[in-house]
Amino acid sequence: MSHLHLTFYAAFTLSSLGLAFHRTHLISALLCLESMMLSMYLALTMWPIQMQAPSSTILPILMLTFSACEAGVGLALLVASTRTHGSDHLHNFNLLQC
Repeated sequence: MSHLHLTFYAAFTLSSLGLAFHRTHLISALLCLESMMLSMYLALTMWPIQMQAPSSTILPILMLTFSACEAGVGLALLVASTRTHGSDHLHNFNLLQC
């Protein structure tokens, strides 16, 4: 395994561990999701270069577009939940309560 693969795997693993264990604020969960998407984007961007493919693929651009949409929706949810609940603590949100 090359150092590049190890770096991408470590970045993805650390961000998923951060999402699993540090779930106090919504903004920290969104940042962990964004770092996961960024590590996957970088891995998909470097994949054709390492495989020495003659042409680049459209998949990294498509993933970056979906990542930007996910960030926009996440920030909109953050603003809406902060306005209704007063904070972005995840323990304040109850999905069963209206």
